Amino acid sequence: MRIGILTGGGDVPGLNPCIKAVVNRAAAAGHEVIGLRRGWAALVDTNPDDPETVAANTVPLTPRLVRTVDRTGGTFLHTSRTNPGRVRPGDIPAFLKDRSDGTAPVDLTAHALRVLEHLGIEVLIPIGGDDTLSYGLRLHDEGVPVVAIPKTMDNDVHGTDYCIGFSTAVTRGVEFVHNLRTSTGSHERFGVIELFGRYSGETSLITGYLAGVDRVVISEVPVNVDKLADLLMGDRRANPSQYALVTISEGAVLEGGEMALSGSDDAYGHRKLGGIGAQLGQELQRITGTGIILQVLAYLVRSGTPDSLDLMVATNYASMAVDLAMEGAQGRLVALRGGTYTNVPLTVTREGVKRVDVEELYDSEQYRPRIRHVGGKPMFLY
Repeated sequence: MRIGILTGGGDVPGLNPCIKAVVNRAAAAGHEVIGLRRGWAALVDTNPDDPETVAANTVPLTPRLVRTVDRTGGTFLHTSRTNPGRVRPGDIPAFLKDRSDGTAPVDLTAHALRVLEHLGIEVLIPIGGDDTLSYGLRLHDEGVPVVAIPKTMDNDVHGTDYCIGFSTAVTRGVEFVHNLRTSTGSHERFGVIELFGRYSGETSLITGYLAGVDRVVISEVPVNVDKLADLLMGDRRANPSQYALVTISEGAVLEGGEMALSGSDDAYGHRKLGGIGAQLGQELQRITGTGIILQVLAYLVRSGTPDSLDLMVATNYASMAVDLAMEGAQGRLVALRGGTYTNVPLTVTREGVKRVDVEELYDSEQYRPRIRHVGGKPMFLY
């Protein structure tokens, strides 16, 4: 059997160990693995009639080739936010220009299917978040055998309690929050820490919860800045070092405002997020007169090597995905549910956006975590 593997969307720690584990598991059973470079872009940019494009966009993966890749973060296969079902005219390769009228995005799925057939890929293992997996589901609908692996620091893929990258992101976030205390306390200011999270505030919630910050702002609950300012002033007065910290999801909004977006829509209909931390900081300084230290953690929490939990999950997800492929499973998503490794229909990713359970985990009046019941919750809560 020939297995294709790719990584799409944002990089996270744990991708390279996952790829290595897929290759080793498959090779031990006598199967081949082909790496697709730059995510779904490989299926757009490969011309089956041009061996040079095949070589540029694919790489045969062997245990010898991947022997040391798990020692670094990111993905050595590289990644992109390409969606073959919606390719903008400027991103269409020259050999496919006749498919476009030069104005509207083009669905190149028929070409992607031709590339998969040419490469002899019998099972596809995409590693990604909702956007990447949505196109994996499209290929499943087209008859391609797909076994998917969830990955995202937001931990918001529907159908699984855990996604590769989340633990490392929280671990890094807690470490940086604690480091920031020295500067924030030295200058007696407010520290505003912006973290990832478009629709789910779990990264802000869990990082703030574990780091013991004063207030936490999440994507699910618009924040009243006047109320937050008053709370933070009280926190600052109660602190012997005269400072207070607040974490905020990048997808959070101020009451009456909108998401902090910039640029044009990407291939999945999303604009670039970022800037809500600066907006909040400016408002807090205007209201209170207190200085602000703003830290946008962003790529710092997704860079470097994974922690032990992400290594464990990445390796086990990989082994499970290969086992499912060898069993002939199709349209499946490997998952953790209730603390147990399992798999669910890939169609579960269509069922909605996974978000923080505000009633169970958050105090919307005090803007801070409030875990009402721990019993029965997944390890990382949600």
